[in-house]
Amino acid sequence: MKARVRARPAPAPKVGFVSLGCPKALVDSEHILTRLRAEGYDISPTYADADLVVVNTCGFIDSAVDESLDAIGEALHENGKVIVTGCLGAKGSVVKDAHPSVLAVTGPHATEEVMDVVHQHLPKPHDPFTDLVPAQGIKLTPKHYAYLKISEGCNHRCTFCIIPSMRGDLVSRPVGDVLQEAEHLARAGVKELLVISQDTSAYGVDVKYRTGFWKGRPVKTRMTEMVRAMSDLGVWVRLHYVYPYPHVDEVIPLMAEGKLLPYLDVPFQHASPRILKLMKRPASAENNLARIRAWREVCPDLTIRSTFIAGFPGETEAEFEELLAFLEEAELDRVGCFAYSPVEGAAANELPDPVPDEVRQERRERFMQTQEKISTRRLARKVGKEIAVLVDEVDGNRAKARSAADAPEIDGIVYVDNARWLKAGEFTQVRVTRSDEHDLFAEALNT
Repeated sequence: MKARVRARPAPAPKVGFVSLGCPKALVDSEHILTRLRAEGYDISPTYADADLVVVNTCGFIDSAVDESLDAIGEALHENGKVIVTGCLGAKGSVVKDAHPSVLAVTGPHATEEVMDVVHQHLPKPHDPFTDLVPAQGIKLTPKHYAYLKISEGCNHRCTFCIIPSMRGDLVSRPVGDVLQEAEHLARAGVKELLVISQDTSAYGVDVKYRTGFWKGRPVKTRMTEMVRAMSDLGVWVRLHYVYPYPHVDEVIPLMAEGKLLPYLDVPFQHASPRILKLMKRPASAENNLARIRAWREVCPDLTIRSTFIAGFPGETEAEFEELLAFLEEAELDRVGCFAYSPVEGAAANELPDPVPDEVRQERRERFMQTQEKISTRRLARKVGKEIAVLVDEVDGNRAKARSAADAPEIDGIVYVDNARWLKAGEFTQVRVTRSDEHDLFAEALNT
């Protein structure tokens, strides 16, 4: 009797992936990768092994456009079959003019459109192994932290920004879906959830804060109620892109109680009322210094990170000095500053009195020098204290970790000695031994 020879299954088609841009774009990439794996595609780490390549682009400022076009060109040169998605895809014919041979171009948060093109050029396997995809989906971050996007788009029309033209108006995700995803991530071992959107404070405005349901109980589609429910998951919850609306005051007591990380990422952008008006910034009339003082009275451990623009069109030396004075008074913990850069399609390009490039760069440097002194002072206050950290990686007897004050990639690092016994993705207590202008240095406390 002849033995039956079982035919080997055909190898799964492979898709290469390049992800550029901000955390919101990263989440879009994760959604596409999750669909690809759910349908049985393999993800190739190299151009050579991929049957085609997807490039998720950024198009916010000129340098990001250049980086995206270069990445597309590299993928075309190395592979030849390229699908382009993301914010650059929303900027008309920019991609096609530069690279006419791409297979297709879509805008941001376009998972269905990307999958349609993949199916057209690389038919999906006959039997997708959906059981191989975990409930939390495919993530591009380390296993112990994840970005959780709660909405798309933005209702504001800041004059320096073109995000609404690329990503549209605010569309909030159903609160039940957000909390379900958060629960899946926590069950999968994620220790820190980074809540992101274009305007986290506005979550639910578009649906008039309608009531949703999670685990059979009603929850309003609103930032405060959402993060209060999220705090029950027993993980760090960090809030990003929070505009200083009055209802933000409601989450500060939750931070003081230890239910949320005492951390707010608030993009103030400037301090001069006239410049804020030219920027069309929401809440520009608010007394932000008074708000900051009130927040710190309720939660003394609060870390505030922000971003600013130096050299905005029409900014005078006196108005820039006003910004520096605000910085000294506010004593923000973590700050980034950009020299104003004209973005194609932004309304600010039409404003009178543009600031010369060399002045913009010089003001940014002065700004960062001022902030460096502030950061050094604030970090020095932590020397000698015991703090909780989340370990990101361990190399020999030293670990890189982050405290409640440190978001990944953008903030500081806690360098921990005596760390041989630590593991990435776990919490531990450390004692801070010294500091510099950006980071802390500590000793692990054996438990």
